[in-house]
Amino acid sequence: MAEQHEHTHDHDHEHEHDHDEAAQAEQAPAEVVGEEPDPSKGTARPITVVGNPVLHRACKVVTEFDAELSALIDDMFQSMYAAAGVGLAANQIGVDAKVFVYDCPDDENVRHIGHVINPVLEDLPVDRRTLDDGNEGCLSVPTAYAELARPDYAVVTGQDKDGNPVRVEGTGFFARCLQHETDHLNGYLYIDRLSKRDRKDALRQMAEGTAAYATVPND
Repeated sequence: MAEQHEHTHDHDHEHEHDHDEAAQAEQAPAEVVGEEPDPSKGTARPITVVGNPVLHRACKVVTEFDAELSALIDDMFQSMYAAAGVGLAANQIGVDAKVFVYDCPDDENVRHIGHVINPVLEDLPVDRRTLDDGNEGCLSVPTAYAELARPDYAVVTGQDKDGNPVRVEGTGFFARCLQHETDHLNGYLYIDRLSKRDRKDALRQMAEGTAAYATVPND
């Protein structure tokens, strides 16, 4: 999943320094949940983009919790950071496995870091299904953004890299991330949830833009 994107307009630059300081203060997390990955481990891989078959089918369930899985998670974190993303699913680097990683803030400025194997989104009770019409982007649809209504609360269950059960709860932007990445592993991109017109517009944005990170060209 791509970082949050807000539509902005060009203004005079006289207050840029003040704005930069304010932005830095806003970006400093109030709390961190989870541990940062070891930066010495893993290698960034190029990102697969819409049209690549691996993105458009459900990924395989992970059954082996071994060193190879741990190495994949290391590569996924490095790939996500190289692309300046906040979440990444395994099929976004061409791997057919139900794994995603995240380093994502919620709307309370809490930074969440971790991974989930074989994620399943819990069904929400009616009183928790408040929709948020937030802006959403995806590393596999580079440079494109669109508004998409999703519940502002999400719970994902699954396993960690050692096979232990995990339950991850998110609100706001982090809830969006959990839903977005689980969708990936079930073979869906966020643009698949858009109207035909909005999907077409997102693909137009992608065609007109240039990714700021390495991608895998589709044949």
